[in-house]
Amino acid sequence: MNISEEYRTEPNLAYAVVFGSVMVLGLPLNAVSLWILLRRHSLKSSNAIFMVNLAISDLLLVISLPMRVYLYATGTWPLSSKACIYITMLFRNNIRSSSIFITLISVDRLLAVVYPLRSRHLRTASNAWKSVALVWLFVLVVNIPEGLVLAGNLKRVNESVCFKIHRMQSAQAYLHLVLLVTLLTVNLVSTALVSCTLHRRLNDSAKVNNKVNVMLIFAMNLVMFTICFLPVSVGLLTIKRHEITPLVCLASVNCCLDPLLYYFSLDAFWKKKEDVDLAREQ
Repeated sequence: MNISEEYRTEPNLAYAVVFGSVMVLGLPLNAVSLWILLRRHSLKSSNAIFMVNLAISDLLLVISLPMRVYLYATGTWPLSSKACIYITMLFRNNIRSSSIFITLISVDRLLAVVYPLRSRHLRTASNAWKSVALVWLFVLVVNIPEGLVLAGNLKRVNESVCFKIHRMQSAQAYLHLVLLVTLLTVNLVSTALVSCTLHRRLNDSAKVNNKVNVMLIFAMNLVMFTICFLPVSVGLLTIKRHEITPLVCLASVNCCLDPLLYYFSLDAFWKKKEDVDLAREQ
């Protein structure tokens, strides 16, 4: 079988509809989230900084979706192989950066709930910006070898098969999976510690609602890992090329779920900065 035939992209309206729906929902949700975070929080709290960068990561994914919609609606790729590489890497970067920022949010909430006084010197805007810079640097560095591998694969086939070449090299795929499993473990441990801490304070009925919101944050973080991130990461190692696209669709949904973390799980999202500072002291 000719390799171009193996990777041939046929029009698939179902995939086009899924990616189109994610784009239509994800763009306004993340844009509004970003606007509210910047307007009301002024990037002076570590949690707000992590959420702003999570929203940016999701917006970068959203802007790559129109070409996926076009490809699956028409079966043709109108741009160059370089454009295919850039757009493919935006998707992979979103999984990596979003999973790390979600974990940083979990750790920040862990420190705020379990070690509120001892962690003050750690949960500063300066430290948050340093962490964010390291995350984006890591993402960019990882792009170099993966981009080269993807470019080499595209040279062997026609450009119209863009997005059908999902597999990484085995070493890269294993490292990607190890990263996600490690981050998931951190989230699980953080969830357990926060849950135990809040359980010991159940008699404080005045803060029950706030405790529910805190646990919703951790629950949504775990949902994001188990439903959106891990399946596609495992699929890169185990699933045939033509069968992984549904998992890619599922992974892209994370950019619509992340705003729920802001809207429904964090009371402080709607409050001005002075109210946030007061709430965090409690």
